[in-house]
Amino acid sequence: MVLKERGFINQVSDEKLFDLFSQEEVTCYIGFDPSARSLHVGNLFVMMSLAHIQRCGHHAIALLGAGTGMIGDPSGKSAERVLLGQEKLEENARAIKRQLENILKPDDEQVGSLRVMNNADWLGKYGFIEFLRDIGKHFRVGEMLAKESVKRRMESGEGISFTEFSYMLLQSADFLHLFTEHDCIAQFGGSDQWGNITAGIDLVRRVRGETAYGVTFPLITTATGQKLGKTEEGAIFLDPELTSPYEFYQYWINTDDRDVVKYLKWFTFLSSSEIDDLTEQHDNEPEKREAHRILAYEVTKFIHGTKQADIAVKTSEVLFGKEIPDVSDEMLEAIFKDVPSTELSGKELESGVSIVDALIQCGKSKGKAAARRLITGGGVYLNNKRISDVEYMITRESLASAHIAVIRTGKRNYHLLKFAP
Repeated sequence: MVLKERGFINQVSDEKLFDLFSQEEVTCYIGFDPSARSLHVGNLFVMMSLAHIQRCGHHAIALLGAGTGMIGDPSGKSAERVLLGQEKLEENARAIKRQLENILKPDDEQVGSLRVMNNADWLGKYGFIEFLRDIGKHFRVGEMLAKESVKRRMESGEGISFTEFSYMLLQSADFLHLFTEHDCIAQFGGSDQWGNITAGIDLVRRVRGETAYGVTFPLITTATGQKLGKTEEGAIFLDPELTSPYEFYQYWINTDDRDVVKYLKWFTFLSSSEIDDLTEQHDNEPEKREAHRILAYEVTKFIHGTKQADIAVKTSEVLFGKEIPDVSDEMLEAIFKDVPSTELSGKELESGVSIVDALIQCGKSKGKAAARRLITGGGVYLNNKRISDVEYMITRESLASAHIAVIRTGKRNYHLLKFAP
């Protein structure tokens, strides 16, 4: 099984599940907490597992927890969560649904299906007495108290409320519903979900008399011990409005050398032989950082698409001083979307625009003498190529794209000259 080969598996309730994957089409599910309007890099590991399941011809269910989110999962938490209102949870769930469908929806008919569901659709229909009768009677308090997530909270000074104590009943009810209505036989989740998953397996056995399966993933941290996707600036989100594709790409390009090989296995679809080649190159020539570049590109492509990944690569090259090649106007404007610009007539290119005049027109110099001093001092670049000639003329051949030239003064002070057609 691909997930096993690539190091995704931490615990499995029954090894027979791996045989089923090789014998028939299997439906699996993973839950997503809609506590924010976007998923983040910390969710990427489980998303990759769903993608691998699909690519192997099996079927994936991404379950949005707008119902369970009304309660809050105590797993891995030292204190009770601040609960969100139903309206906010549903709003977040809709945003995450679009996100998951955009990233994971298969284009190839040979790939297994993806269904994005919301557990509020069935949990919200239960009455309190009905839930206790149909679900609660199958649970034993002693078994619940023995679950690691509950034990930790009971041993802490915070304790655990009845609300959060009942969370595993809700998650188990999800598993029973998906098993019964959608032939979903396996639940996947983080290592902190083992207690909730096994509770669901037990509920299916008690109610249906059949076998369900559970799999957990290893706890993902960086080589420095940090949570994946956590930076000083905050979380790295998958929503491009919260974390730009360029920032997302930079997060991965800055991966610790000790993590890059395992991240290639976890967060890309590269073959084992391709990863082996990159590993050898990384071991022999770590200064070239080729493994980091491939990792950053592949992950950005998966989340944001090929076009945005290409722009992120170009942006990285340009902002780190690489000479700007012949690119499209669209790509340049995407790279420099927040950079000021000055519009000039395209006719001026016929005779050429003096670099001195261009510096004045775009506000980089207050006068010709100051502009000449800036040039002779080595502080002026056109398309990231240093200009040392004060008589230099910008012509059509000087442009970085069909209609744009990029002036830079100093290390990061950019300005676009846009020449109208």
